[in-house]
Amino acid sequence: MAVDGECDVALIGAGIMSATLGTLLGKLEPTLQVEAFERLDRAAAESSDAWNNAGTGHAGYCELNYTPPAADGSVDCTKAVRIAEQFATSLELWRALVAGGELPDAASFLRQVPHLSFVAGEGDVAFLRARARQLVSWPRFGDLEYSEDPEQIAAWIPLVMDGRDRGPPVAVTRMTRGTDVNFGALTRGMFAALATRPGFALHLDHEVVDLRRDGGGWRVDVRDLASGDQRTVRARFVFIGAGGYSLSLLERTGIPEARGYGAFPVSGQWLRCTNPEVIARHHAKVYGKAAVGAPPMSVPHLDTRWIGGRQELLFGPYAGFTTRFLKRGSALDLLGSIGIHNLRALLSAGLENLDLTRYLVGQAMLSTEERVALLRRYCPRANDDDWDVQVAGLRVQIIKSDGHGGGDLRFGTEVVTSADGTVAALLGASPGASTAVSIMLEVLARCFPAQWASPIWRARLVELLPSLG
Repeated sequence: MAVDGECDVALIGAGIMSATLGTLLGKLEPTLQVEAFERLDRAAAESSDAWNNAGTGHAGYCELNYTPPAADGSVDCTKAVRIAEQFATSLELWRALVAGGELPDAASFLRQVPHLSFVAGEGDVAFLRARARQLVSWPRFGDLEYSEDPEQIAAWIPLVMDGRDRGPPVAVTRMTRGTDVNFGALTRGMFAALATRPGFALHLDHEVVDLRRDGGGWRVDVRDLASGDQRTVRARFVFIGAGGYSLSLLERTGIPEARGYGAFPVSGQWLRCTNPEVIARHHAKVYGKAAVGAPPMSVPHLDTRWIGGRQELLFGPYAGFTTRFLKRGSALDLLGSIGIHNLRALLSAGLENLDLTRYLVGQAMLSTEERVALLRRYCPRANDDDWDVQVAGLRVQIIKSDGHGGGDLRFGTEVVTSADGTVAALLGASPGASTAVSIMLEVLARCFPAQWASPIWRARLVELLPSLG
């Protein structure tokens, strides 16, 4: 097929990752020709959409799975501290864009909502106490509050304490400067700013169907879903940020770094409160401990959100089993991802995670009444009539070959790049969006090493993100 156009950078997917990378490249190298391709009719319509993610500015403040207990009774806070630093870097970029007029007022996508961790029972209270004691020694967590006083906790989160049996001990940590982030609004704002730059183009309703080597770059075959026409664009560098479809596109490149990866999709649902009086009584993101066998994305939380300018209250997410890789994907996605290169890793990971599969199937079969029964652990006086089921987004977890014929199921994000740095892909899920800036800085360092080391890029980066200096 003949080449119909050329660009310096092709971004596949119009989510928060592509928006962030496009923004950074626009600041560092303003003359670059950048084209972005999105298969849906609007940007940020899948994982970045506000209804499809937790909206938590993941900073390690309340997510207990980021601070696992150690055998000696201590708590490993390494991951929480690292994520707090990464989220601070994201905030720094967003604030710079607001100050420069490239994003609307911060309240359009960012709200201050306290982050709390809530536990009950002697063992979990002891764990939370140890966690708080260790975290406050770090500057990012210096103002973390801790309480075991039921009256104080009731003042902070009345819905959680109303009607609760005051027998078992309870404990809470609170970070008042936690945030709720509407990643959909943020992403669309970033693309709107990019659209004003010379040399940038966003193509909606355009699906990338193939990627092929072309000398030192790539031929990107793109289908216009509205007209059915297909064209080929030559790109020097390609970033694959297509959510659940990133792995299949990465495999099409044929790079050896893509071999051995598999995918494990997990669906989700929320309970959405429909009673304005209940919504108004809660202003917090309250995270608990995940059920045994549950994936990290299913850590339960009673969650204040701001979507479309309205305050919302969600509980969940409830996980489920699916074979789709995107909310608007195909039921054959999982089957199509299996090949000789990853079959052993997939089978090994599947056998080692049968309990997880059973858990997901069980979650998918819950009735609304059963879901509300789980909600009452966090909101004892919840009324069935005040809550409706809301479908959330999908997350595709990574299965990676362990190099010995087996496979490991991983619950994080991973950047995969070719040896020559001409293609990069982001695989995995949480805390992805919150740490998008740090992840895209990693992509830049790996794929543009000469420019990354240059004084020009360094000066522009430090001007944009002073903390890097």
